[in-house]
Amino acid sequence: MLEASVTGLVRTLLIIIGVFVLLRFLGQLINAKRNMEEERKLNAQQRKFNQEKERKRKNLGKTSVLKKGQGSDNIEDVDYEEM
Repeated sequence: MLEASVTGLVRTLLIIIGVFVLLRFLGQLINAKRNMEEERKLNAQQRKFNQEKERKRKNLGKTSVLKKGQGSDNIEDVDYEEM
């Protein structure tokens, strides 16, 4: 009877250690996936910023007349100053 309980104890301890190792591995995997997604979003945001910066630099000082129906993403409001 004593041998069966020692064997069961060792087996139980090995199962518990295995579960902890598995959970730790899954945690690292999920953390790596989250970091990759965050890096992908940051790169996309940086790319959009650089495109907008290049567009602004290219059109610096130019005046464009918007027609009805064009998107409002190019509109820039300026304050009116009286002379």
